Parts: sequence; C-alpha cells; structure tokens
Amino acid sequence: MTDTSNARSAEGEAQAPRQSPLHRLMRYLPLIAPVLLWAVPCWVLLHGGQHWPPPVALVGTALFALGLIGMPLAMVRGHGRRQQDRAAIVGDTLLGVSWALFTWSVLLGVLLRLVLVLAGVGGSQDRARIVTWAVLGVTAVLLTWGYAEARRVPRVRRLDVRLPRLGAGLDGTRVALITDTHYGPLDRARWSARVCETVNTLEADLVCHTGDIADGTAERRRAQAAPLGTVRATRARVYVTGNHEYYSEAQGWVDLMDELGWEPLRNRHLLLERGGDTLVVAGVDDVTAESSGLAGHRAHLAGALDGADPHLPVLLLAHQPKFVDRAAAAGIDLQLSGHTHGGQIWPFHHLVRIDQPALAGLSRHGTRTLLYTSRGTGFWGPPFRVFAPSEITLLVLRSPHRPTSS
Repeated sequence: MTDTSNARSAEGEAQAPRQSPLHRLMRYLPLIAPVLLWAVPCWVLLHGGQHWPPPVALVGTALFALGLIGMPLAMVRGHGRRQQDRAAIVGDTLLGVSWALFTWSVLLGVLLRLVLVLAGVGGSQDRARIVTWAVLGVTAVLLTWGYAEARRVPRVRRLDVRLPRLGAGLDGTRVALITDTHYGPLDRARWSARVCETVNTLEADLVCHTGDIADGTAERRRAQAAPLGTVRATRARVYVTGNHEYYSEAQGWVDLMDELGWEPLRNRHLLLERGGDTLVVAGVDDVTAESSGLAGHRAHLAGALDGADPHLPVLLLAHQPKFVDRAAAAGIDLQLSGHTHGGQIWPFHHLVRIDQPALAGLSRHGTRTLLYTSRGTGFWGPPFRVFAPSEITLLVLRSPHRPTSS
C-alpha cells in the first residue's frame, strides 16, 4: 500500500443543489414529530371507542403525556450541551417506543378495524379494544426482538463484486467493511471487541470504516473505540469521517483513528498493489464537513484523486450514499457507504429514501459506478433494529480477467 496524495484545498466544487419543498418541510419535522408520535397512539389505544373505565383512561393518558414531555427533554439533556448519557438512554428509548407505537397504531388502527368490521366481529367497543391489545402486543414483541437485534454482534454478509477495470492480479481481493458503530451512551466496549474479533476472522486485505464511529467525543468514547486498534488487515485499514464526527469534535476522531493504526483518508488516496496490478483506494470527508466550520474539512473528490492514474480502478469511501452522484460523474468504479442503517426501525426506511439514493446493498449508478450501502454495524439512538439487521460486510473484488497461472 503506497501513499500518493495529501489533502488539498478544494476549488471549483459543484454547488450544493437547492433543497426541494419536501426537504424544507423535513426541517420542521422535529417540532411536530413528538406530538404525532405520542398523540396518535394515545387516541387509538385509549380514546377511539374503547370506553375504558375512567381510572384506566386517566392513567393511560397521563403516561402518554409524560412521554410527550419527557422524551424531548431527555433528548436535549442527553444530546445537547449537557451530554448526559443516562438522559440520552431514556430519550432514545422513548423515541424508539413511540415510533413503534405510532406505526402499529396507524396500521392496525385502520387495517385491523376494517378486517374486523368486514368479518362482523363484535361491536364497535369490542373491535376498538381488540385493536388496542393487538397494537400493544405487536409493539412489545417487535421491540423485544429489535433490542436483541441491535445488541448482538452483526452477521457477516459476503458478496462478490465484479469490477470490469480490475486487473487479474487483484482478483479475489478481500475488503471488509464496518460502519456506523455509533459508540455511545450505552457502554458497548465488549460488543466492540467481539465485532473486531469477527472482522479478524475474515482475513481481509483491506478493512474500511466509513464513519459515524461514535456519538460523543473521542475522549469520552475512547474505551469503546479502543478495540478498533486490534483489527488486522494484510494491506491497510482505512477510515473516513461520517456526519456524527462533526457533532463531536471530528479532528479528535481523526487523530484517535490514526493513533489506533488506521489511515484517515481525508480527501486523499492510497494505492493497493498486488500481482502487478493496482487499485486506487480513495476517501473523502463527509458531505457535512464544510458546514462544520473546521478548517480543511470538506468533501473534495478531486483532491482525493489528485495524482492518481485515471486508467486505474478506484474504490472510494464516502459516508453517505448520496455522494454517488459525484462519484459517478468522476467515473469511480465502486463506492462504499453507510449512514442509512437500512432504516433501522421499519418503516423509517421510507423517510431515509427521501434523502438518499440507496438504502442497502449493491446498486448501479451511471454506466460504470457501483455503490455498496451497508446497513451499519451498530445502531444510532433507539437501541432497536426492526426488519433492518446490522452487518459486517466482506466484499470480494472480482476481475473479468483470469489470473495468470503460476
């Protein structure tokens, strides 16, 4: 692995596209979302024709009111200036619970009621109470399962990726990808060590981390991130920043990853050489870097490729899938990304797709560029994963040319 470039100042970068009305509307979502998340299930479960005894209705309504008030307060104390981990855990958990209750209150509140009416089951009060117990039961089961899914060591997803420009000498190159580890308020140092042990079993030539290491500064989350220093690769370990680094002193994370033996690819590239052939391994800062105000931090693809032979295949690390538009315009062969978490808690993936061109897996963009989007190795915020399992990815790069026999 040969270092051939340094980060350079960006000139002539394309202007960011103007936001659509839908994107502008999303800016106000944090203001109205808590009310919807708690008010809708409160109505469906307690006041939609069930006629519960007054004490039941009163206590239930009080609990929903506490959730509506407590969740934003806990989120602010946990993720704002105070950075109180216990408050963050409470706020994040309430967010996951309210999302699940909202989702299934809407779905079962409409569909199940319709089925019960068509089937002629009971009176209106009976049907309303059936819906209430169904929503509570489905939510409890999914959150219990989702918590176990979020806390387990991810399964390894293996796939071959054919790159037409890849030389025969690089056929079979093994690339391990982890991303969005999101070390945070819940101490996951043991989980982190087990993830790294799993990565080491893959015997990868190149190990990549495409950002969002943690929620919190490098100083606060050092113990959880320390096992990353045990990861092994035959050629190199490379890292690019994610948007969450820019909420928590990004340069501290760049320095810590360098200290742990990872190559921070901040708008620069390395060369991976094997069997007489060469692969350019490039990386860019996250697209949010420039707005962070940190000097020298921005996504600069031209700088990352400066000095690279344009005839060589390029593997690009970029945290967010939406960077693929720039990658495709530059003729990148394969972009590796994370960020989406595969939606994390169904059906949140519909909102993710508003902002990103891909949710998970391998997709093609333009005539040459492939994008692999990981569902992420950890979880953000709510400690649940519902119908969006985490992953450690092993990509085996394949050349259209047969390796020369020895």
